[in-house]
Amino acid sequence: MKQMLKTSVIGSYPIYIDTLELVNDYFSERLSSWTKYIEQAVHDMTAAGIKYVSDGQTRDPFIQLFTRKLGGCRIRDRTEIIGHVEYHDPITLQDQKYTRQLLPRTTRLVGILTGPYTLTKSSVDLFYHDEKELCFDFAAALRNEAILLQKHVDLISIDEPFFSNELPEYAKELIGIITNGLSCSTRLHVCGDVSQIIPHLVEMPVEILSHEFKASPHLFESFREYSCLRKICVGAVRSDDVHVESVEEIVTHIKKAIAIFGENVVQIAPDCGQRLLPRETAFHKLKNLAIAGEIINGG
Repeated sequence: MKQMLKTSVIGSYPIYIDTLELVNDYFSERLSSWTKYIEQAVHDMTAAGIKYVSDGQTRDPFIQLFTRKLGGCRIRDRTEIIGHVEYHDPITLQDQKYTRQLLPRTTRLVGILTGPYTLTKSSVDLFYHDEKELCFDFAAALRNEAILLQKHVDLISIDEPFFSNELPEYAKELIGIITNGLSCSTRLHVCGDVSQIIPHLVEMPVEILSHEFKASPHLFESFREYSCLRKICVGAVRSDDVHVESVEEIVTHIKKAIAIFGENVVQIAPDCGQRLLPRETAFHKLKNLAIAGEIINGG
Protein backbone atom coordinates (compact mmCIF):
# COMPACT_ATOMS: atom_id res chain seq x y z
CA MET A 1 0.00 0.00 0.00
CA LYS A 2 1.32 3.42 -0.96
CA GLN A 3 2.39 5.57 1.98
CA MET A 4 0.56 8.87 2.08
CA LEU A 5 2.70 12.01 1.99
CA LYS A 6 2.05 14.36 4.92
CA THR A 7 2.34 18.14 4.92
CA SER A 8 4.16 19.74 7.83
CA VAL A 9 5.50 23.00 9.15
CA ILE A 10 9.05 23.41 10.41
CA GLY A 11 8.46 25.87 13.21
CA SER A 12 7.60 29.54 13.40
CA TYR A 13 4.63 31.29 11.81
CA PRO A 14 4.19 35.08 11.32
CA ILE A 15 1.56 36.49 13.65
CA TYR A 16 1.16 40.18 14.54
CA ILE A 17 1.91 40.58 18.25
CA ASP A 18 0.28 43.55 20.00
CA THR A 19 3.36 44.78 21.85
CA LEU A 20 1.52 47.78 23.30
CA GLU A 21 -0.93 45.45 24.98
CA LEU A 22 1.96 43.41 26.38
CA VAL A 23 3.64 46.54 27.74
CA ASN A 24 0.39 47.69 29.35
CA ASP A 25 -0.06 44.26 30.92
CA TYR A 26 3.47 44.42 32.30
CA PHE A 27 3.04 47.81 33.95
CA SER A 28 -0.41 46.86 35.20
CA GLU A 29 1.08 43.67 36.67
CA ARG A 30 -1.29 41.54 34.61
CA LEU A 31 -0.28 38.16 33.23
CA SER A 32 -0.50 38.40 29.45
CA SER A 33 -2.48 35.70 27.70
CA TRP A 34 -0.77 34.22 24.67
CA THR A 35 -3.59 31.93 23.60
CA LYS A 36 -4.97 34.25 20.92
CA TYR A 37 -1.61 34.30 19.12
CA ILE A 38 -1.38 30.52 19.21
CA GLU A 39 -4.96 30.33 17.96
CA GLN A 40 -4.19 32.59 14.99
CA ALA A 41 -1.16 30.54 13.96
CA VAL A 42 -2.93 27.20 14.36
CA HIS A 43 -6.00 28.49 12.52
CA ASP A 44 -3.92 29.46 9.49
CA MET A 45 -2.04 26.16 9.40
CA THR A 46 -5.14 24.01 9.69
CA ALA A 47 -7.15 26.18 7.29
CA ALA A 48 -4.36 25.75 4.75
CA GLY A 49 -4.71 21.98 5.08
CA ILE A 50 -1.44 21.21 6.88
CA LYS A 51 -1.42 17.85 8.67
CA TYR A 52 1.52 18.37 11.06
CA VAL A 53 1.22 21.76 12.74
CA SER A 54 3.08 23.57 15.51
CA ASP A 55 2.09 26.24 18.02
CA GLY A 56 3.71 28.75 15.65
CA GLN A 57 6.54 29.60 18.06
CA THR A 58 4.90 33.01 18.48
CA ARG A 59 5.96 33.58 22.09
CA ASP A 60 9.65 34.32 21.47
CA PRO A 61 12.42 33.96 18.87
CA PHE A 62 13.60 30.36 18.75
CA ILE A 63 16.68 30.92 20.93
CA GLN A 64 15.13 33.02 23.69
CA LEU A 65 12.08 30.75 23.70
CA PHE A 66 14.24 28.18 25.50
CA THR A 67 17.01 30.13 27.19
CA ARG A 68 14.55 32.47 28.91
CA LYS A 69 13.38 29.58 31.10
CA LEU A 70 16.66 27.74 31.65
CA GLY A 71 18.77 28.29 34.73
CA GLY A 72 22.18 29.83 34.06
CA CYS A 73 20.89 31.96 31.17
CA ARG A 74 20.35 35.71 31.10
CA ILE A 75 18.65 37.56 28.25
CA ARG A 76 20.14 40.87 27.13
CA ASP A 77 20.80 41.67 23.47
CA ARG A 78 21.69 37.98 23.22
CA THR A 79 21.47 35.10 25.64
CA GLU A 80 24.36 35.20 28.10
CA ILE A 81 25.50 32.12 29.98
CA ILE A 82 26.21 33.16 33.57
CA GLY A 83 25.97 29.81 35.38
CA HIS A 84 25.33 26.10 34.91
CA VAL A 85 22.56 25.54 32.38
CA GLU A 86 19.80 23.76 34.28
CA TYR A 87 16.24 22.69 33.55
CA HIS A 88 13.83 23.92 36.19
CA ASP A 89 10.33 24.00 34.72
CA PRO A 90 8.54 23.02 31.49
CA ILE A 91 9.29 25.44 28.66
CA THR A 92 6.82 24.81 25.83
CA LEU A 93 4.61 22.17 27.43
CA GLN A 94 1.60 24.35 28.27
CA ASP A 95 1.56 25.86 24.78
CA GLN A 96 1.63 22.36 23.28
CA LYS A 97 -1.22 21.20 25.50
CA TYR A 98 -3.27 24.20 24.47
CA THR A 99 -2.45 23.71 20.80
CA ARG A 100 -3.56 20.09 21.00
CA GLN A 101 -7.02 21.25 22.13
CA LEU A 102 -7.35 23.38 18.99
CA LEU A 103 -6.55 20.65 16.47
CA PRO A 104 -8.98 18.64 14.36
CA ARG A 105 -8.89 14.95 15.22
CA THR A 106 -6.78 13.96 12.20
CA THR A 107 -4.23 16.78 12.54
CA ARG A 108 -0.91 15.99 14.21
CA LEU A 109 1.16 18.16 16.54
CA VAL A 110 4.87 18.94 16.19
CA GLY A 111 6.80 19.87 19.32
CA ILE A 112 9.85 21.90 18.34
CA LEU A 113 13.13 22.05 20.24
CA THR A 114 15.94 24.41 19.30
CA GLY A 115 18.98 22.14 19.30
CA PRO A 116 21.80 22.29 21.86
CA TYR A 117 24.50 23.24 19.37
CA THR A 118 22.45 26.11 17.98
CA LEU A 119 21.64 27.34 21.50
CA THR A 120 25.35 27.24 22.34
CA LYS A 121 26.51 29.05 19.19
CA SER A 122 23.81 31.70 19.63
CA SER A 123 24.78 32.50 23.22
CA VAL A 124 27.58 34.52 24.79
CA ASP A 125 29.41 32.17 27.17
CA LEU A 126 30.50 34.05 30.28
CA PHE A 127 30.74 30.96 32.47
CA TYR A 128 31.79 27.64 30.88
CA HIS A 129 34.51 28.72 28.47
CA ASP A 130 34.15 25.18 27.12
CA GLU A 131 31.84 24.86 24.12
CA LYS A 132 31.43 21.10 24.35
CA GLU A 133 30.49 21.15 28.04
CA LEU A 134 27.92 23.87 27.40
CA CYS A 135 26.46 21.90 24.49
CA PHE A 136 26.01 18.81 26.61
CA ASP A 137 24.34 20.74 29.42
CA PHE A 138 21.92 22.25 26.90
CA ALA A 139 21.27 18.74 25.54
CA ALA A 140 20.54 17.42 29.03
CA ALA A 141 18.09 20.26 29.64
CA LEU A 142 16.34 19.65 26.31
CA ARG A 143 16.11 15.96 27.14
CA ASN A 144 13.96 16.83 30.14
CA GLU A 145 11.67 18.92 27.96
CA ALA A 146 11.44 16.15 25.35
CA ILE A 147 10.43 13.58 27.97
CA LEU A 148 7.50 15.79 28.98
CA LEU A 149 6.52 16.63 25.40
CA GLN A 150 6.47 13.04 24.11
CA LYS A 151 3.14 12.38 25.82
CA HIS A 152 1.45 15.34 24.17
CA VAL A 153 2.91 15.66 20.66
CA ASP A 154 3.11 13.30 17.69
CA LEU A 155 6.54 14.42 16.53
CA ILE A 156 9.48 16.12 18.22
CA SER A 157 11.52 18.15 15.75
CA ILE A 158 14.99 19.36 16.70
CA ASP A 159 16.09 22.53 14.91
CA GLU A 160 19.87 22.71 14.36
CA PRO A 161 20.61 25.34 11.70
CA PHE A 162 24.20 25.76 12.92
CA PHE A 163 25.04 22.21 11.85
CA SER A 164 25.23 23.45 8.24
CA ASN A 165 27.92 25.97 9.23
CA GLU A 166 29.99 23.73 11.46
CA LEU A 167 29.28 20.17 12.57
CA PRO A 168 30.95 19.21 15.86
CA GLU A 169 32.39 15.72 16.10
CA TYR A 170 29.97 15.00 18.96
CA ALA A 171 26.85 16.09 17.02
CA LYS A 172 25.35 12.60 16.88
CA GLU A 173 25.82 12.17 20.61
CA LEU A 174 24.11 15.50 21.33
CA ILE A 175 21.04 14.56 19.32
CA GLY A 176 20.98 11.09 20.84
CA ILE A 177 20.84 12.51 24.35
CA ILE A 178 17.53 14.13 23.42
CA THR A 179 15.95 11.39 21.29
CA ASN A 180 17.02 8.16 22.98
CA GLY A 181 14.02 6.13 24.09
CA LEU A 182 11.34 8.68 23.20
CA SER A 183 7.93 7.21 22.46
CA CYS A 184 7.01 9.69 19.71
CA SER A 185 8.54 10.17 16.28
CA THR A 186 11.62 12.38 15.94
CA ARG A 187 12.91 14.72 13.25
CA LEU A 188 16.11 16.71 12.77
CA HIS A 189 15.85 19.92 10.77
CA VAL A 190 19.05 21.43 9.38
CA CYS A 191 18.61 24.28 6.91
CA GLY A 192 21.29 25.70 4.64
CA ASP A 193 23.77 23.83 2.46
CA VAL A 194 24.26 20.45 4.13
CA SER A 195 25.97 18.80 1.15
CA GLN A 196 29.29 18.42 2.98
CA ILE A 197 27.83 16.77 6.08
CA ILE A 198 25.38 14.29 4.54
CA PRO A 199 27.43 11.22 5.64
CA HIS A 200 26.98 12.39 9.24
CA LEU A 201 23.33 13.39 8.87
CA VAL A 202 22.23 9.99 7.60
CA GLU A 203 23.62 8.47 10.82
CA MET A 204 21.72 10.79 13.17
CA PRO A 205 19.51 9.05 15.78
CA VAL A 206 16.21 10.39 14.44
CA GLU A 207 13.51 8.96 12.20
CA ILE A 208 13.20 11.89 9.80
CA LEU A 209 15.74 14.26 8.25
CA SER A 210 14.43 17.66 7.15
CA HIS A 211 16.34 19.97 4.82
CA GLU A 212 16.08 23.09 2.67
CA PHE A 213 15.62 21.40 -0.70
CA LYS A 214 13.73 24.26 -2.36
CA ALA A 215 16.34 26.98 -1.82
CA SER A 216 19.15 24.43 -2.25
CA PRO A 217 17.97 22.05 -5.00
CA HIS A 218 21.53 20.80 -5.54
CA LEU A 219 21.01 18.79 -2.35
CA PHE A 220 19.02 16.26 -4.36
CA GLU A 221 22.12 15.27 -6.31
CA SER A 222 24.28 15.44 -3.19
CA PHE A 223 22.04 12.98 -1.36
CA ARG A 224 21.94 10.67 -4.39
CA GLU A 225 25.55 9.72 -3.67
CA TYR A 226 24.72 8.24 -0.28
CA SER A 227 22.61 5.42 1.06
CA CYS A 228 20.00 7.12 3.22
CA LEU A 229 17.77 4.88 5.28
CA ARG A 230 16.19 7.79 7.12
CA LYS A 231 12.80 9.13 6.16
CA ILE A 232 12.86 12.55 4.51
CA CYS A 233 10.95 15.79 5.00
CA VAL A 234 11.42 17.75 1.79
CA GLY A 235 11.55 21.54 1.91
CA ALA A 236 9.23 22.40 -0.98
CA VAL A 237 8.50 26.13 -0.61
CA ARG A 238 11.00 28.82 0.28
CA SER A 239 10.92 30.60 3.61
CA ASP A 240 13.18 33.45 2.51
CA ASP A 241 11.27 34.59 -0.58
CA VAL A 242 7.85 36.24 -0.82
CA HIS A 243 7.21 34.59 -4.19
CA VAL A 244 4.38 32.10 -3.71
CA GLU A 245 5.23 28.90 -5.52
CA SER A 246 2.48 27.56 -7.76
CA VAL A 247 0.93 24.18 -7.09
CA GLU A 248 2.45 22.87 -10.31
CA GLU A 249 5.92 24.04 -9.30
CA ILE A 250 5.61 22.31 -5.93
CA VAL A 251 4.33 19.08 -7.50
CA THR A 252 7.31 19.00 -9.88
CA HIS A 253 9.67 19.55 -6.95
CA ILE A 254 8.10 16.74 -4.91
CA LYS A 255 8.28 14.33 -7.84
CA LYS A 256 11.99 15.06 -8.14
CA ALA A 257 12.42 14.20 -4.48
CA ILE A 258 10.47 10.97 -4.82
CA ALA A 259 12.60 9.98 -7.83
CA ILE A 260 15.65 10.11 -5.57
CA PHE A 261 14.36 9.05 -2.14
CA GLY A 262 11.39 6.90 -3.16
CA GLU A 263 8.99 6.02 -0.35
CA ASN A 264 11.37 7.53 2.19
CA VAL A 265 9.78 10.88 1.35
CA VAL A 266 7.15 11.07 4.09
CA GLN A 267 6.73 14.82 4.65
CA ILE A 268 6.78 18.04 2.64
CA ALA A 269 7.20 21.40 4.35
CA PRO A 270 8.51 24.93 3.98
CA ASP A 271 12.30 25.11 3.88
CA CYS A 272 12.41 26.66 7.38
CA GLY A 273 10.21 28.54 9.81
CA GLN A 274 8.08 31.23 8.18
CA ARG A 275 8.40 33.99 10.79
CA LEU A 276 10.00 36.50 8.38
CA LEU A 277 7.30 36.22 5.71
CA PRO A 278 4.13 38.32 5.57
CA ARG A 279 1.28 36.34 7.11
CA GLU A 280 -0.77 36.23 3.90
CA THR A 281 2.25 35.00 1.95
CA ALA A 282 3.02 32.31 4.51
CA PHE A 283 -0.59 31.11 4.41
CA HIS A 284 -0.75 30.87 0.62
CA LYS A 285 2.54 28.97 0.50
CA LEU A 286 1.12 26.45 2.99
CA LYS A 287 -2.16 26.20 1.10
CA ASN A 288 -0.44 25.47 -2.21
CA LEU A 289 1.82 22.99 -0.42
CA ALA A 290 -1.24 21.15 0.89
CA ILE A 291 -2.91 21.08 -2.53
CA ALA A 292 0.29 19.75 -4.10
CA GLY A 293 0.44 17.04 -1.46
CA GLU A 294 -3.11 15.97 -2.27
CA ILE A 295 -2.22 15.74 -5.96
CA ILE A 296 0.81 13.58 -5.22
CA ASN A 297 -1.33 11.36 -2.99
CA GLY A 298 -3.80 10.94 -5.83
CA GLY A 299 -6.50 13.12 -4.33
